Amino acid sequence: MKKLESERLKYRQFTMDDVDAVHGYAGVVDNVIYMMWGPNTKEQTEAFIDQAMVWSKEIPCTNYQYAAVLKESGELIGGCNLAINDNEGEIGWILHKDYWRQGYGVEMGQEMLRLAFDELNLHRVSAHCDKENVGSYKIMEKIGMRREGVFLESRPAHKLSNREYGDELSYAMLGDEWQTRKEIQYYLGLPCVFNGFMDLPELSDGEIHLVCLSKNPAIEEKKYVPSYHFAICKGSEKVGEIDLRIGYGSDSSSLYYGGQIGYGIHEEHRGNGYAHRACQLLLPVARYHGMTKLLITNDTS
Repeated sequence: MKKLESERLKYRQFTMDDVDAVHGYAGVVDNVIYMMWGPNTKEQTEAFIDQAMVWSKEIPCTNYQYAAVLKESGELIGGCNLAINDNEGEIGWILHKDYWRQGYGVEMGQEMLRLAFDELNLHRVSAHCDKENVGSYKIMEKIGMRREGVFLESRPAHKLSNREYGDELSYAMLGDEWQTRKEIQYYLGLPCVFNGFMDLPELSDGEIHLVCLSKNPAIEEKKYVPSYHFAICKGSEKVGEIDLRIGYGSDSSSLYYGGQIGYGIHEEHRGNGYAHRACQLLLPVARYHGMTKLLITNDTS
């Protein structure tokens, strides 16, 4: 079974030496309120670890069960898994309650998605939880999974409920969505320097030139980055407009989908290559702000 690691955690197969650490969460009702199993007896925890060790030796492995341990101390703080059926997978995780709300669940879920898509090339991955398990479905959303549905009374009610049945949330992600998310994260991590708008040089290639109409400061509450707005001119005639947005955003993907460059050419001037020329003329401005890549996006329709 593949050994994995993320920023703060290492993921290894379970051993019988882990019984006490695993039982420290699997045998505690507060820790398994929303699970469809537990709290375990010591014998049930031992049986789980024994089965996990069997799965880890299967070739090919169809149920990756990982002990999550802290890199710094080696302490086992939870577990996560990826179960495979044909070209699809299902992921799950559990953490000792002493480590809740510290980002470890996100780290574990993200690593299971990476295993599924980058190493095993699966087509689709799903995850499920009790509808009232806010912490779990928030993790699913933070790692980019998409809510697909709510299944009413499809599972036993959680352990603090007076109902017989509970509702289940279903989340999923496709391989293509994972690749898009990776690309977004790549762009969000690119360097950019903005210490104010530049004094613009002449932006002309002899065929067209750009005239700056406005320099627009960032609006943080709307997640707008600073931008330049230009008229595209041929001689004294305006043939279109073009914008350059400075930066790659922060925790939002809106700039990824909107791009750094947006333009429009008046209909009667289309087909003359003016948009391409205008984009080229923006390069010195982008370089001034330390930008190394520019996105131009459009609706596929």
